[in-house]
Amino acid sequence: MKAILILGSEVDQPHAEKITAELEKLEIPFEITVASAHKNTREVLALIEKNESDPSTSSGQEKKLVYITIAGRSNALSGVVAANSTKPVLACPPFKDKDDYLVNIHSTLQMPSNTPVLTVIDPVNCAQAAARILKN
Repeated sequence: MKAILILGSEVDQPHAEKITAELEKLEIPFEITVASAHKNTREVLALIEKNESDPSTSSGQEKKLVYITIAGRSNALSGVVAANSTKPVLACPPFKDKDDYLVNIHSTLQMPSNTPVLTVIDPVNCAQAAARILKN
């Protein structure tokens, strides 16, 4: 059981720390990787393949794994992860201000068909949602 946080950029680290602080309180193991879907697509795909074949994520027959993607602007990261994984993907995009939110939220909410991404704006709620998915 674990949460895999994928950040689109190092700039997203402070946002990720809000999520990991709550994951620690909830005793959910996690890993963090920085890999942009636009700039490091192969790295993102290799990360998905590695984690989904990792025996430490197994619980009996079912692997308990959830991805948390943190990317702003044009959020290809969440879509790439969801389209190439069968595990839940929670997008928790960072926003500098309300203008940034209004401009960028649509890239996270509008995903292609067969690309299920759950968007959670609040970092603490995102961690709590991941915990509920992993513990049930």
